[in-house]
Amino acid sequence: MKYIYLFIAVIFLFACSKDETFGPYNLKNGQEVELSVDHRYGAINDPLIILPQNKPADLSLSGFSERKPGYIYKVKAKVHVDKNPPQDGSDKWFEFIKIIKEEKYSGSEPFEIQLIKSYVPGGPVISLGKTTDRYTYIADKIILTYANQTVNDQLEEIYQHSLDIRQSWGTATPINIPKWKGIKATVIHDPSNFGQAYLVQHIEFTL
Repeated sequence: MKYIYLFIAVIFLFACSKDETFGPYNLKNGQEVELSVDHRYGAINDPLIILPQNKPADLSLSGFSERKPGYIYKVKAKVHVDKNPPQDGSDKWFEFIKIIKEEKYSGSEPFEIQLIKSYVPGGPVISLGKTTDRYTYIADKIILTYANQTVNDQLEEIYQHSLDIRQSWGTATPINIPKWKGIKATVIHDPSNFGQAYLVQHIEFTL
């Protein structure tokens, strides 16, 4: 009889070993977790925190289309491990399931966003759009308003340069990269359009 128990134990351990884990939290494919999502949507410091450890999650969150700037979320997500990942992308991420809690951010501290982003492949691109008279950020998800005329002029310069880059494609002298190495904007949540817009207070260019 003891050999039967031993045999069962060996099978159990073998089965468990097939459930591969990864990362400091020993996550498994398909495992459900809780995450804290920050109010600084698209910011240079936009941390995704795994709970209850309250540590950086180390993976991105996909499918959270309900996310709005200016709100702190507690969400449920599922670990996804892709067996055939793209060559230029990660093979692991969190898939959004549902919102557990939504809380409006009540502070007014400024934070920074980067208006030039680098992608692999593809290189650096200007992350600034415009619809009619509104500047937009992150594929038109966030409106960028401006604190003064100087900032408005700078945003217009950046946007016009992005148009020059696109219009140069297919020509004899295409512009392959922006003329700046980096563009950092200091912003706050726009109190007149909270949850939809950032108020740009200052822009810093890196040549």
